[in-house]
Amino acid sequence: MNQWLRRASLFAAALLLAACGTTMRPSDYAAEQPKLDLKTYFNGTVDAWGMFQDRSGKVIKRFTVVMRCRWDGDTGVLDEDFTYSDGTKQKRVWTLKKVGENRYVGTADDVVGEASGETGGNAFNWKYVLSLPVDGKVYQVNFDDWMYLMDDEVMLNRAVMSKFGFRLGEVTLFFRKRAGG
Repeated sequence: MNQWLRRASLFAAALLLAACGTTMRPSDYAAEQPKLDLKTYFNGTVDAWGMFQDRSGKVIKRFTVVMRCRWDGDTGVLDEDFTYSDGTKQKRVWTLKKVGENRYVGTADDVVGEASGETGGNAFNWKYVLSLPVDGKVYQVNFDDWMYLMDDEVMLNRAVMSKFGFRLGEVTLFFRKRAGG
């Protein structure tokens, strides 16, 4: 039994090391086109359609978002209005700041501390902790959010939600920038 436990521990450690070595970085997408400029894409009105899936893949919620976006220098405001399939509504207002080459920070009322993000080529990786109300309780969950610019109008977004390192589910979004902003 002791040998089996030792082998299982070594196998688990090897899996953990392998997982650490496969982390995606925005720089992995540096050569991808079209190049994402957050100040250009998130300027004007952007519509989005999305869904939340639990860890089994079941769609729990569907929603639409209307985003009114504007920038003043290196500071941007993304004013988001969510409408969920059950008729409920939610508002989130992001304030983004460019803090370096390809680097951004952001705040919103339901974000704990500061979000941090980085662009690379057509991709943007955004990490933050969100206070998420569920059944009368509020949980703080981690978001690892990846956005990929497909063309001047369309962006795809996939975010993995986790708590204590355990995957809770995914949020998938399709963004379309309105013509003329």
